[in-house]
Amino acid sequence: MDERAALGLIGDALPDAGDDCAVVGSTVITTDMLHETTDFPPGTTRYTAGWRSVGASLSDVAAMGAAATAAVAVYGAPSFEERELRDFLRGAREVCETTGARYVGGDLDGHEEFTVATTAMGETDTPVMRDGATPGESVCVTGRIGRSAGGFRLFETDPERANELFRFEPRVAAGRAVAPHASAMMDSSDGLARSLHQLGEASDCGFAVEYDRFPVHESVETVATDGTDARELAVHFGEDFELVFTTDDPEHVREVSPVPVSVIGEVIEAGVEMDGEPLPDRGYTH
Repeated sequence: MDERAALGLIGDALPDAGDDCAVVGSTVITTDMLHETTDFPPGTTRYTAGWRSVGASLSDVAAMGAAATAAVAVYGAPSFEERELRDFLRGAREVCETTGARYVGGDLDGHEEFTVATTAMGETDTPVMRDGATPGESVCVTGRIGRSAGGFRLFETDPERANELFRFEPRVAAGRAVAPHASAMMDSSDGLARSLHQLGEASDCGFAVEYDRFPVHESVETVATDGTDARELAVHFGEDFELVFTTDDPEHVREVSPVPVSVIGEVIEAGVEMDGEPLPDRGYTH
């Protein structure tokens, strides 16, 4: 059973699961687990690991249109080195500070592989779920896609730049600004293509998007071997943690968002296509 099948099993057993966060009253809560072999390429600093792991959970809070309030993490490693632990804590605290949240602690555990489990919480009376998209609406994305793909390939040649690219800013402020105008929303941690399929499944609709409208990060062109490879990195690699959402008022959303918003296509009745061709349901898998 792969990750997607396991998530489907959990969704069938727990009706409240399946969105970026669970909603309990006005509180949204989410948890993530990252491993050295799958999430932190050789050369990833502990500062970047702290930032990225806590940021991944804060991104889920952003996708609900919630205000981030707090985060905790479990730090597991074969040994506890003072400098590594201090750097991790600094990254965790500083990414929280970018969103107005507080990093309030967690737990330590001996583990054969460096592993981090994070939990983040937020507050909203009107969470944006994945199931509200309607045909005729615009589908949009914040920021630029492909940043993590560029970073991943740069670790061997330019680890300093790679670490910078891996330290994304969770879109909590953008999520708050977009939420009143969004009918459905999620983050793009699994890749843009997979996100569109997930939104389509939840909303019982489809999407028609155009690659030339995608806001591709400049690092993709730097590391890609050719145009086909660039498309693969931008559309399917994932781990960008941007917001993907639908709205009937994209121009107003652009005005109120604190980060750039690109309209990449529209909601249709069924199917997910790019440039008129079916877009494979493929993305990041642990």
